[in-house]
Amino acid sequence: MQFEDIETVAVLGAGNMGHGIAEVAALAGYEVTLRDIEEKFVESGYEQIVWSLDKLAEKEQIGPEEAQAAKERITPLVDVEAAVGDADVIIEAVPEQMDIKKDVYSEVEEHAPGRAVFATNTSSLSITELSEVTDRPEQFCGMHFFNPPVRMQLVEVIEGDHTSTETIDAVDRLAESFGKAPVRVHEDSPGFIVNRVLVPLMNEACWLVTENDATVAEVDSTAKFDMGLPMGIFELGDQVGNDVTYHVLEYLREVLGTAYEPAPFLVETVEAERYGQKTGNGFYNYENGGVDIPTNAGTEAIRERLVAVTANEVGHLVEAGVSNPDDIDEAVMLGAGFPEGPAKMADDVGLSRLVDTLGDLHSDRNHPRFEVSDALREAAEIGGFHAEEEGVVEAETEFSTLELRYPGDMVGQIVLSREARMNTINQTMLDELREALDTFEADDDVRAVLVTGTGARAFSAGADVTSMASSAEPLEGVELSRKGQSAFGAFEASPLPVVAGIDGFALGGGFELAMCCDYRLASKRSELGLPEHNLGLLPGWGGTQRLQRLVGMSRAKEIVFTAERYDAETMYEYDVVNEVVPNDEFDERAHELAADFAAGPPVARDLTKQVMLKGAEDIDAGLELEAQAFGHLLGTDDLMEGITAFMGDDEPEFEGE
Repeated sequence: MQFEDIETVAVLGAGNMGHGIAEVAALAGYEVTLRDIEEKFVESGYEQIVWSLDKLAEKEQIGPEEAQAAKERITPLVDVEAAVGDADVIIEAVPEQMDIKKDVYSEVEEHAPGRAVFATNTSSLSITELSEVTDRPEQFCGMHFFNPPVRMQLVEVIEGDHTSTETIDAVDRLAESFGKAPVRVHEDSPGFIVNRVLVPLMNEACWLVTENDATVAEVDSTAKFDMGLPMGIFELGDQVGNDVTYHVLEYLREVLGTAYEPAPFLVETVEAERYGQKTGNGFYNYENGGVDIPTNAGTEAIRERLVAVTANEVGHLVEAGVSNPDDIDEAVMLGAGFPEGPAKMADDVGLSRLVDTLGDLHSDRNHPRFEVSDALREAAEIGGFHAEEEGVVEAETEFSTLELRYPGDMVGQIVLSREARMNTINQTMLDELREALDTFEADDDVRAVLVTGTGARAFSAGADVTSMASSAEPLEGVELSRKGQSAFGAFEASPLPVVAGIDGFALGGGFELAMCCDYRLASKRSELGLPEHNLGLLPGWGGTQRLQRLVGMSRAKEIVFTAERYDAETMYEYDVVNEVVPNDEFDERAHELAADFAAGPPVARDLTKQVMLKGAEDIDAGLELEAQAFGHLLGTDDLMEGITAFMGDDEPEFEGE
């Protein structure tokens, strides 16, 4: 089956995952059949789809016509033959039990056309074993969505031992057509990527309590407030279901060995039927106050142990050929909401240090989970999992929220790299933006700066409100505003021309950062706006001042007061965006623009920016500075280079002298 031939998708199972997958497929334009074993189940699933589509339309994330068209593409069914008889791809999303899934495939095989590809939405079960129930193991793969499928971007696309290249390529492209971010899993290994990292981390939290090395509160405080994870590890366990975590660990132990045996504290919790939120009691009691995580109870020892165990899992995955550090980081950020990937997190701590930590723990506890993987040792020897990445600047500062790149043509690129948080801006990023700009300004090989965001969802979706909630006191808020104004203002005042490459959302603080750049390029899918009034705030990082300079007072008030998101074409008409390009041309055009600016005369460009900024404050002062700058430029080598090139009909090569 070639991707281009896929027109119809059958989804088996109308539960939370199944109806979510069906909705995503229908929104992508495919004809969809949704099947379950009883009418009431399939009707309930379809009703959930209708409710979700109506909500998306109500929030203006899709148009009402698009919502109606998606509803009409979905056919709810109970009869298996009717559901799969004309399907190009069959995505199974039934309960996570091997026997149930095998029974489904035995039945489906009788009615599915020979061309059909089978994809199982399993979080940990063997793709190879399931494929061998069918007569088409080469047309069988894993397609692991994350809950809820409509919102979560990650899809793990998993190869079984028999999966053909044609099948895996088609399903990978299918996931992309759904608007998702597929990550390839190259070996059929239990837990794949995300669960293979996450579940042992959750188990290690339980071992910490079992061995009296930490309390639940200390572990969750460390995870949430010291490591920056979206929630505490025990809090996450209660949300997932402690029985689910236990069963995944049992499966991992069965296949991979005793390193994955469930910790006694987890076993005790499950035996007491404290499964978490669904039972009202787990690691936390939800009938008596629920989760209450202290902000300052974490310790460095807990953090280092958790990061060490996680780094070791990354090593196991690399060693087994399951994935590579880049894809592991992307998968865990998108699938688990980590602020940075586990390989990057480990690199930040230092792999040699983590190897020593694991060695000490193994000597002390003599447990196989602390045996250091060969891939972790090898990565430690070369300086990190990402030590061999090309094009990343080795700066004196270690950046945790940004990447610095040299894409060539005298361009320095700053990449906002909090993809799992839609590149939202926290206080660390404000500091690092200044440091990154200083790095490029001090580099004679950089003549222009390009600022972009990681991924295709967002340039930056604004301030990280959660991380900044601690600045609720008025005086702290004043300082936070000044800090952002100063960081962004440095881009406006920089002697280097700065291009904002906006692909996706540029909202709130992200929009304010873009306004400080000299040129704003946007992809067609981009949306821009200042939603602060929806939160009872105002734009506090220069937006109230710079926006009115761009579009005038009246239009600026419209954008701020309505707190709406505006598409790129509208913002082009409003003179906010300089240029809008098709999505698939965005990367090439962004680099081309930055390179064009980099080729210009550095001294004249710097002085021009200074003159224009001064004139915006005071036209008389601006005119005087313009006259002085003009006189200064008459004595530069760049002027002679420009004149000589002009007379000879050549391109000038300015040296900045």
